[in-house]
Amino acid sequence: MAEQAVQPEQSGERLYRASLKQVRVSPRKARLVVDLIRGRNVVQALGILDNLSKKSSPVVKNLLKSAIANAEQHNDANFDVDTLKVKVAYVDPGPMLKRFRPRAMGRAAPIRKRTSRITLMVG
Repeated sequence: MAEQAVQPEQSGERLYRASLKQVRVSPRKARLVVDLIRGRNVVQALGILDNLSKKSSPVVKNLLKSAIANAEQHNDANFDVDTLKVKVAYVDPGPMLKRFRPRAMGRAAPIRKRTSRITLMVG
């Protein structure tokens, strides 16, 4: 995981980022989970991810915890984590694993095993 603090240009608040590359889940399916937590409080988002029965839910939950830990690490001891919100959350396609499946009459059909790059920013 690559983590770093990001300073947006237009607003004065800091955003803390956590990203994960080459997650073996389709971007389309990961976006379903990420869309549910975008713009929510981190406590609410963790509760949603706990009760969600999707393959990418535990992955996004660990990534959110990482972003929260980055925010704690870059601030002082009296920083309240409960005030953080998921400001930016997006899923990009990662590299594809290409496989072939045998078909009738000696042909082969391609199988594209998709991967995702998930990025969360809290602030």
